[in-house]
Amino acid sequence: MRVLIDADGCPVVDIAVEISRKFNIECHIFCDSSHMFKKNGAETHIVPKGADSADFALVNFARREDVVITQDYGLASMALSRGARCINQDGLEYTAENIDALLLARHTAKKIRNAGGRLKGPPKREKKSDVAFEHAFENILKSC
Repeated sequence: MRVLIDADGCPVVDIAVEISRKFNIECHIFCDSSHMFKKNGAETHIVPKGADSADFALVNFARREDVVITQDYGLASMALSRGARCINQDGLEYTAENIDALLLARHTAKKIRNAGGRLKGPPKREKKSDVAFEHAFENILKSC
């Protein structure tokens, strides 16, 4: 098992690396060249800047039983198909049971935006989101 972090726009990189180190689990950070991450206890994979370049690098690297941290439903769907477990920055675990509904909601929101509609963005991140992530992430690592 390894921990793979989609680091572009991820607010829990430091927490994930720290917990991975605590559990002595190999940790990899994926980002494109416009976001440079160097963290002790993690190997950084920097890919050329481009649409979803870090996502595709991560999913091609992923294997069964890895744990992927991402807020991207599309990446989560691809990683799930490779047998990885996936969690977002708020502690929600993506599963075969919930990924289709999440992808549909994303598609519907995109259709609304493309038609000129506006949607409310996510609320401001709070400390309780970090705590929820820590708890859920540790539970996943303990169960593997």
